Amino acid sequence: MERNIKELVQRMTLEEKAGMCSGLDFWHLKGVERLGIPSIMVTDGPHGLRKQDGSADHLGLTSSVPATCFPSAAGLASSWDKELARQVGVALGEECQAEDVAVLLGPGVNIKRSPLGGRNFEYFSEDPLLSTQMATGHIQGVQSQGVGTSLKHFAVNNQEERRMSIDAVVDERTLREIYLASFEGAVKDGQPWTVMCSYNKVNGTYAGENEWLLTDILKDEWGHEGLVVSDWGAVNERADALAAGLELEMPTSGGIGERKVIDAVESGQLPLDKLDRAVERLLTLIFNAVDQKQDGATYNKDEHHQLARKVAAESMVLLKNEEGILPLGREGEVALIGAFARKPRFQGGGSSHINPTKVDDIVEEMTQVAGESVTFSYAPGYRIEADDVDETLMHEAVQAAQSADTAVVFVGLPDRYESEGYDRAHLRLPDNHIRLIEEIAKVQSRVVVVLSNGSPVEMPWLPQVRAVLEAYLGGQAVGGAMADLLYGEVNPSGKLAETFPAKLSHNPSYLNFPGERDRVDYREGIFVGYRYYDKKELEPLFPFGYGLSYTTFEYADLKVDRTELTDQDEVNVHVRITNTGDRAGKEIVQLYVSDVESTVIRPVKELKAFAKMALEPGESEVVSFTLNKRSFAYYNVDMKDWHVETGEFDIQVGSSSRDIHVHTRVNVESTATFLPTYTRNSTLGDIQRDPAHKQLLDQALQQFQEASGFGGNDAGDHADMMDAMMKYMPLRALVAFSGGAMTEEAMNELLEQLNNKDHGIRG
Repeated sequence: MERNIKELVQRMTLEEKAGMCSGLDFWHLKGVERLGIPSIMVTDGPHGLRKQDGSADHLGLTSSVPATCFPSAAGLASSWDKELARQVGVALGEECQAEDVAVLLGPGVNIKRSPLGGRNFEYFSEDPLLSTQMATGHIQGVQSQGVGTSLKHFAVNNQEERRMSIDAVVDERTLREIYLASFEGAVKDGQPWTVMCSYNKVNGTYAGENEWLLTDILKDEWGHEGLVVSDWGAVNERADALAAGLELEMPTSGGIGERKVIDAVESGQLPLDKLDRAVERLLTLIFNAVDQKQDGATYNKDEHHQLARKVAAESMVLLKNEEGILPLGREGEVALIGAFARKPRFQGGGSSHINPTKVDDIVEEMTQVAGESVTFSYAPGYRIEADDVDETLMHEAVQAAQSADTAVVFVGLPDRYESEGYDRAHLRLPDNHIRLIEEIAKVQSRVVVVLSNGSPVEMPWLPQVRAVLEAYLGGQAVGGAMADLLYGEVNPSGKLAETFPAKLSHNPSYLNFPGERDRVDYREGIFVGYRYYDKKELEPLFPFGYGLSYTTFEYADLKVDRTELTDQDEVNVHVRITNTGDRAGKEIVQLYVSDVESTVIRPVKELKAFAKMALEPGESEVVSFTLNKRSFAYYNVDMKDWHVETGEFDIQVGSSSRDIHVHTRVNVESTATFLPTYTRNSTLGDIQRDPAHKQLLDQALQQFQEASGFGGNDAGDHADMMDAMMKYMPLRALVAFSGGAMTEEAMNELLEQLNNKDHGIRG
């Protein structure tokens, strides 16, 4: 339906405009009845619909209407399947339509800086490319159903401790390459209807009042067409936030927020046209939702449950499979041990807590999938609500394992270990879970461990077991998915979207997480996750991108369509993948790029493309990738732009960040012209990098050396030392050491020549 939004805004009173910029209540936006502007509802996500019927809260304390609980982002990202994320999004959109919800609050794309982050189960990855592509699929799926999304939490929300007041101090290059990059692609390609600002400060300014983030980058640079909504209770000063680009304050402030906006407009502090533009974005959102509302919408709960099962199976990661113990055989006796087998841990705590339409019983699902020739026994082994060891339960579990052919042990992190609101204190499993694994392994040589957790755990018991299946928080159909994988109905194809460290102290943020009082310094810079482990040459427990299969794959015939290109060109990369095993399976092909030699500090390699492909036994297929300028660039803070240095780049393709199978090399020539400003403190070595500048400087150096003898031909055995000293000597030192041969006036004249626009440094 066509509407003149601008005309509608002009008909509104100042009070109505200001009022629309704050919520009606906890979950609804305000409308203006006299102008036909309705109120719409938003509600929590991201991996399911959390619509509350009665009293509202933002921490998942109050029950919500039944909805399908899909795997959380930590698991979904391990599928490395953007299309699968889109399918989940479509299903979520259908459920929102059925419940008259206009905007689903998600997905969350904050980077997993530390494995201790209490909300890591809600976020996709430690890598911004994987994170932003999975988020884009989610957004496109939900919004294809006429329901909006809310990309969150913008930005640098990487911990729960003091999250509403912490100041995240991050240099601009790290922001651009890691933390903002996780949002950038999803904004540009997905155009989420809303972006949710985070609670925290970013470099001294609350995210909700940070005009550089909300307007300069999000709106102007990235072209976001929707609106910015606050995280619930994130607004510090309402008028300042609106001026910075935050259109909607949630939840209701009881009239306080709109009063501040009115006062700011009337005093001249806030220009009226800024308020008008905010209301225009709000009206666009509201009428978008109204026009796409599907009256009488329903969804098929059973179909969505089956989709949840498929997604969970695609997302789980086989970490160990010694002597091919998995898939399990279809006969004999299997002991299913662990209370999670009857009461699975399938989702995280807090605002994303879903009231599922149903939950699989793992024991029942295993029984159905295995068939009649397998006999099962069950023992809880531990109490979920406590960490201490119950010796009676332990004894029962050991007996069950001892009398069985195989023991499958279900352990992980209980709800209280991971939740919104607080960070984890360590990476250990509960003591009773660890003890259970150890005691079972003493009496049973065939032990399979199935983990249910939202983030990495330490595994001191790993050598004692034959197999480990990382199930993450697999949603309401987790039991069926586990059974499908353990018995080979589905071939495992998930790969880790985050690094599992051998121990907590190996994590790059270890010394600076969660900070001191209200400040946390991101001193590890761009070296987050695998970028750090590669650079440090530190062996993780399991690397980024790692995951096993019941079949094997061969990589061959890596080709590029050009080996010489400029940073304005694209290069197409092709590699042949063959399933060399006897089972159908899926492989996640990962492409990394490495700058062979750089003048700036860069990671050893960075993920720049990936694809998931299904192959029958013996089948081969060529997968193709296209790389562009951003694939080779770093963010140059002086240029305020992405910059490719001229030189060679390795293109590496493999099955994980630590398992590269084939590689080739291309040469990229920069077309950028960077004109630095030289000063008296610029070093001689920096000036000499460009041939034109070198010629000017060499003339001055010749006069200097003739007059002073410093660094001349008589340096003898000290030549290397003298060359190094000259390289790092500031220009002003020529005046000090020249004995009058180089004057201040001569130096200033040289600087004027060096800074002449005709002498640029070519990238």
